[in-house]
Amino acid sequence: MEPSISSPNSSLPVSRSSSGSFDASSIVLRELGYGSRSVAGASDPGGSFRLGESFNPGGSYNVNEIRKGNGNYNANRGGSGNGGGGGGGRMVRGLVVKAACLIGGAFLLRKLTKTTTRWDHARMVVQALSGEKFSTEQAARDPMTYFNLRFLTCPATVLADGAHVMYFEQAFWRTPERPYRQRFYNVKPCPKEMKCDVEVGSYAVRDIEDYRNFCDRPKDQRPQPDEVLKDVAEHLNTVYLSACERGRRCLYEGSTPPEGFPNSWNGASRCTSELTIYKNGEVHCWDRAYDNEGNQVWGVRQGPYEFKPATQSSSVGSQTKSNISSYFTSKKMEDTASATMH
Repeated sequence: MEPSISSPNSSLPVSRSSSGSFDASSIVLRELGYGSRSVAGASDPGGSFRLGESFNPGGSYNVNEIRKGNGNYNANRGGSGNGGGGGGGRMVRGLVVKAACLIGGAFLLRKLTKTTTRWDHARMVVQALSGEKFSTEQAARDPMTYFNLRFLTCPATVLADGAHVMYFEQAFWRTPERPYRQRFYNVKPCPKEMKCDVEVGSYAVRDIEDYRNFCDRPKDQRPQPDEVLKDVAEHLNTVYLSACERGRRCLYEGSTPPEGFPNSWNGASRCTSELTIYKNGEVHCWDRAYDNEGNQVWGVRQGPYEFKPATQSSSVGSQTKSNISSYFTSKKMEDTASATMH
């Protein structure tokens, strides 16, 4: 049996061959520094061996610290900078990657689980209702049932409690300067005790002539916020909206209560309204009224009106803006002539 010798700082045996060289191929270094390593040594007739780095005659080696040419090697660091320093670097990089993953995951989780507040819902409804929309496509599909109408809504003011007051008008697309329906919408969160997110109350306009084409005018030519508050007249109805479930096309949908609200126009005793707001900007409205016997006396029977956002390049939108411009130009000329005559 060959005698074995141990390094000064290691209890691991090193075998000596009959030729005088060391054979470190059987040595396995366990738990050196940051982890276990096997020694990739090979016999050398010249009396040297490799322990990941060359061993020079005349020197000594240490499992933790090996001397090269009477200098030191460190099995963890490597005397010449080529050895075990990679282990520490890999650990640092691993920790950095893990930390980045944890931080990124925390931000993602926070974003996914962020709760939408009641007022967030109200603001989203205001944004979705705002703008110019038309029933052009629906009227083209079924001209016997649906008219080509213009639906226009814009913010008018904000109340002390944070509720948004919007002005709304509806007209035939060829005569947008003469709306046949004008309303104020009061948009705010539903009361906490109700199972809904946003309520949209509809109110009459006290002086409709003052508000005709309100949204089309420059802001300095509109009734101001304090005037708006005074011109909100009687309550007509309220639609209670709830956020749509994930995976559906809509953002919010809802209706008036089943019994509706009092209404006396054209022989009606009550009216109901349904409203759906879609992610692509569409708004579907279905207003109906019934008499005391439950017969429908006004409103479309087949289904809701489908209003789609106008585009800058659409012929409908361009024609509407042209009609409004002509109307204001004509009205300005009439006012100027009237002032001159008096």
